[in-house]
Amino acid sequence: MKAFVLERYGKQRALRSADVPDPVLRDDEVLVQVHAAGLNLLDAKIRNGEFKLILPYRMPLVLGHDVAGVVVKTGPRVRLFKPGDEVYARADDFRIGTLAELIAVKEASLALKPEGLTMEQAASIPLVGLTAWQALVERGRLQKGQKVFIQAGSGGVGTFAIQLAKHLGATVATTASAANTGLVKGLGADVVVDYKSQDFEQVLKNYDLVLNSQDAKTLDKSLRVLKAGGKLISISGPPDPAFGKEIGTPGFVKLVMRLLSSGVRRKAAARNIDYQFLFMKAHGEQLREITRLIEAGAIRAVVDKVFPFEATNEALAYVEAGRAKGKVVVKVR
Repeated sequence: MKAFVLERYGKQRALRSADVPDPVLRDDEVLVQVHAAGLNLLDAKIRNGEFKLILPYRMPLVLGHDVAGVVVKTGPRVRLFKPGDEVYARADDFRIGTLAELIAVKEASLALKPEGLTMEQAASIPLVGLTAWQALVERGRLQKGQKVFIQAGSGGVGTFAIQLAKHLGATVATTASAANTGLVKGLGADVVVDYKSQDFEQVLKNYDLVLNSQDAKTLDKSLRVLKAGGKLISISGPPDPAFGKEIGTPGFVKLVMRLLSSGVRRKAAARNIDYQFLFMKAHGEQLREITRLIEAGAIRAVVDKVFPFEATNEALAYVEAGRAKGKVVVKVR
């Protein structure tokens, strides 16, 4: 099959178009013919080697976490899917590889594609949708009437998380440029801080939850917009000891995580704030919940640009530039 392959880690290293063997299907997996693959900043960070300690992939590696496509074969233990089904998923860590014509996906990580969405729209959803769900619903337990600050509202996670938070009945604040204010307000943001001319710390007070996706300085300031008892959930780090324990990292990696997160954990404890690092996981059942919201019209896909398969490197560079409004998708088939 055709695929885009990373031969070794390297900042902005180009992926190589190559013919590679078809995936070996395990008993609990579904073989999916890839029609579209969503790209994420995570793909660029893995290529750059930023996750080597957490995700020690073996090279050569086919990148890509988001997929929408058609089932072509199922393993003997698969019960929920059959050939011909239109499906979507966030592939599991160490089984990624959606920038290819075929991918094997665990049955437990897969869901039927939402009706009414194109393959490209469906491929834009899984990673950002599950990130928002796990941050706001599973970890944050966001309730009606609470206030949540979602950073970078026009990005992939931001565009989804704003809509989910509004569906849950929260008051939503976000950051965006003046050019993107209309977009994020249209998705449901109540308060929009222009990050180019305003300091969100001076505007936002007594929030219940912050979804942090930016740098260490922003993380530090986010502590000060939360009220006592609030929650700070970060998807951009630093990873905490609880995460190290969860993924079973070696002792020295756990120590590194403890040291990297000690400052923010200490400051959070002093303000009676719960700090958590979130590295989202593939989850078919949660994806089915998201499907219901999409089909009910509560959430819509926000796709900035669709690239042809042969332009995968250009698509990844566009993602890494950080200017996308919503998601970037590669049309494979």
